[in-house]
Amino acid sequence: MELSEKIREAIEAENATLPRLRSGLIPALHRVHQAYGEISDAHRSELAEIFEMGPDEVAAVVQLSKVLDTPRRGRHLAKVCVGLTCSRDGAREFLRKLAGRMDIPVGGITEDGRIELGEEICFGACAAAPMMWLGDEFHEDLDVEEAMRILAALE
Repeated sequence: MELSEKIREAIEAENATLPRLRSGLIPALHRVHQAYGEISDAHRSELAEIFEMGPDEVAAVVQLSKVLDTPRRGRHLAKVCVGLTCSRDGAREFLRKLAGRMDIPVGGITEDGRIELGEEICFGACAAAPMMWLGDEFHEDLDVEEAMRILAALE
């Protein structure tokens, strides 16, 4: 399945704001994963073309990510950054508490199938921890109560 025009336009618009083209690869991968539930070989090839790199390079980035390399299961995927800087700023503790409040393990899905909770190594916004990526939006400087309000508003 090819990338939709809407997804391509969103990726290109984001890339236009970045200092280096390849800086947009991880956000683009998340966007594709959210839209299609996976990152197929065809998606990897298209992204390689957009980011002026080889498909193997894109595949290597996907393989580094536990979330991107796994098909989606929940209607909504909420991911918390647990990279080194974010972890230093409390992200792992935030994720543990959030999973407890949701009564699911990290990587699990809520009983109603609405939300899958995952972790990611880096979103590239290190000053905003703890942060959660949901759909096309980043929610920054969160506490568990605010994260639960955001998640409760999802259909």
